[in-house]
Amino acid sequence: MLRLILVRHGETDWNVARRYQGQTDTELNDVGREQARQVAARLADQAFDAAYASDLKRAWETAQIIAEQTDVDVQSEPRLREIKFGMIEGLTWAEANEKHPEVLQHWLEDRDQPPPGGESASDFTARVESLIAHLVAHHDGQTVLLVAHGGPLAEVIRLALKMPPEGRWAFEIRNTSISELHVYTDDDGRFARLARLNDTGHLGENHR
Repeated sequence: MLRLILVRHGETDWNVARRYQGQTDTELNDVGREQARQVAARLADQAFDAAYASDLKRAWETAQIIAEQTDVDVQSEPRLREIKFGMIEGLTWAEANEKHPEVLQHWLEDRDQPPPGGESASDFTARVESLIAHLVAHHDGQTVLLVAHGGPLAEVIRLALKMPPEGRWAFEIRNTSISELHVYTDDDGRFARLARLNDTGHLGENHR
């Protein structure tokens, strides 16, 4: 069994403003850094055999704060980057709908028609599936930490559970939440169980 511990990055100013971040390299804000310290303390007693993080600043800094508490070396993994939203990055939904209504409509009708400069759903799925295959091949029997963004973490869960594409919107994954996925392989292929989802108990009652 491969045990995956999935952690979303801490809060950014664009999270607060509900802006599309995508692969824009935003940083944690002060709240996000405190959230990262809290999740690091929560995971301090957990032994990891390996750790991977998106190389975007908000995820990488979160991972480094966790690494200080768990004594694990974090490997940079671009396949854990958020999906790229292209020309609508930096905009809220309302702003994007006002400035680029046709672009958004095409995207909603077909996720393989992303905003110009964006990433198609098929390409996004392919890179996340490639990462899962790598983890299964190299870390069976181990506990592995993944620090990333809401999109790719939800896609890891969806693909592992063999849900349809619409399933990627089924999971709430808050800043520095912990999810846990157990991935099994046998002669019949791969299957998984979701052991924990969106656990933010370390943040207390007043988190967003």
